Amino acid sequence: MAQRTPSILKHLISGGQQHLRSSCLRRSITYMPRPANHGSKPVTPITEDGTPRPVTLIPGDGIGPLVTGAVEQVMAAMRAPVTFEKFDDVNGNMSKMPEEVMDSIKKTKVCLKGGLITPVGGGVSSLNVSLRKELDLFVSLVNCFNLPGLPTRHDKVDIVVIRENTEGEYSGLEHEVVPGVVESLKVITKFCSERIAQYAFEYAHLNNRKTVTAVHKANIMKLADGLFLESCREIAKRYPDIKYNEIIVDNCCMQLVSRPEQFDVMVTPNLYGNLVANTAAGIAGGTGVMPGGNVGTEYAIFEQGASAGNVGKPKMVEKKRANPIALLLSSAMMLRHLQLPKYADNLETAVKRVICEGKYRTKDLGGSNTTQEVVDAVIKALDS
Repeated sequence: MAQRTPSILKHLISGGQQHLRSSCLRRSITYMPRPANHGSKPVTPITEDGTPRPVTLIPGDGIGPLVTGAVEQVMAAMRAPVTFEKFDDVNGNMSKMPEEVMDSIKKTKVCLKGGLITPVGGGVSSLNVSLRKELDLFVSLVNCFNLPGLPTRHDKVDIVVIRENTEGEYSGLEHEVVPGVVESLKVITKFCSERIAQYAFEYAHLNNRKTVTAVHKANIMKLADGLFLESCREIAKRYPDIKYNEIIVDNCCMQLVSRPEQFDVMVTPNLYGNLVANTAAGIAGGTGVMPGGNVGTEYAIFEQGASAGNVGKPKMVEKKRANPIALLLSSAMMLRHLQLPKYADNLETAVKRVICEGKYRTKDLGGSNTTQEVVDAVIKALDS
């Protein structure tokens, strides 16, 4: 894990010190550490002030074009130094990502993506999983938190789910042994377990988080999940100021829906992280408001954090009532990754102001507004 130099850390912190005008506009999404080759320096260079930064944009399926279009409008309104290389033709039914799209991501090193449908069953693999593997995006980070002004069953929820993104049950190693018998292999390695644990503790350290909780099923999967826990324990010893806990995944789900405020940073293997992140998102306001990012040593893709229903229903697309909040907050995470914290803070503050005021909300948040009406409200709230 790269250690930030004092000058870089000072630069990052100085951009995020603006006090929000109201207590209901507290910033929850903070800095994501950047894995680096050989523990040297961040791979993605610091953006020069005022220099447009190219970013690959994949609108995707369903509501994807609506919510990515919202981001484009807000970025333009902020005059953020970002330009998009846009690929409208990509869809989840493709057998693989087109070469020109991969070339763009490898050139820009940063991508913003709408939802891509994942076919259920059959022989078509998930483009989402393929992207993570090919680009080695071994970190999935989802921040699930209460938005002030948005009522939920639980208060004081601010959970960061850091999920290993490349192996486990998503290894894709399945075959039919004999007709009617399928074998699916779960792969856990010490290398991947240690690096995701390192990322989780580094995130906690940089963001003044107090606790990291490892989620597992080592009481049953004693070797696989046992190796994951062993790796987390070894990394935890390097961070004595951060409390380390462990919890079995089924108990974790029960605790999430009963007392979610007890969790801070959670580090998980691949499948458990998907379940935990979506559960936490549902508790904190739904999939339409939770941001997320996928990060590796060289590339990063930002998208809606919780995957459940992220493509949207046909009527939602037809009536143009998709909730753009999750992807707007994800794009703020992207801006911070690009080391543009002032733009990120401006965007997050505007989004939270709109939610807090409660005048413009889509149906999933109890309102009746269209995507465009919410976007217009966010633009109006910028720097206001």
